[in-house]
Amino acid sequence: MKRDFLRQVLVGFVAIAALGAGVAVHAEDEAPDALIKRLSVDVLDTIKGDKSLRTGDIAPVIALVDSRIMPHVNFQRMTASAVGPAWRQASPEQQKRLQEEFKILLVRTYAGALAQVKDQTVSMKPMRSTPEDKEVMVRTEIKGGGDPIQLDYRLEKTPGQGAGWRIYNLNVLGVWLVETYRSQFAQEINSKGLDGLITTLSERNKANAKKG
Repeated sequence: MKRDFLRQVLVGFVAIAALGAGVAVHAEDEAPDALIKRLSVDVLDTIKGDKSLRTGDIAPVIALVDSRIMPHVNFQRMTASAVGPAWRQASPEQQKRLQEEFKILLVRTYAGALAQVKDQTVSMKPMRSTPEDKEVMVRTEIKGGGDPIQLDYRLEKTPGQGAGWRIYNLNVLGVWLVETYRSQFAQEINSKGLDGLITTLSERNKANAKKG
């Protein structure tokens, strides 16, 4: 049960730092901890105010992820890191399929996690960084509904068009999302190859869809 809960929280809060995309702030000028704080508050308010996001229905969650979350997450880096060294040997089509199936897996788990959001609040911890840093970690706690949940984000600063800070990993209660999936994926790749991993993810997503 605890493992399942951790997985739900891990994936469910991927979006906490991403759902405030509609707020008129220039992301390239915003400090990473300020970004996380602003968007964390926005997402909690959004979830509390929109009952359709707490029903477990994946359709509105997918729409939400596509429009609000993905612009603030380096999902290719996240998927590549989860797949590990085999990513470099993957064809463009295999990489595309891996990202698609991994996204569905995360989004469906996220849809279930939304139902658990009630009266939580976000508390920020001091951040150690310099203006020259290209990668930082922002540490937070989610309070309410039991013991505080440690939630840390790793972000990278992206140059050029769409410049700003983007999430590529997160840590809940000492468990990093990418590393957790990398261990699972490595077992599949070693026994079945990349196509076997894609098939496993696809079958898991179809099974989860039948469960609702």
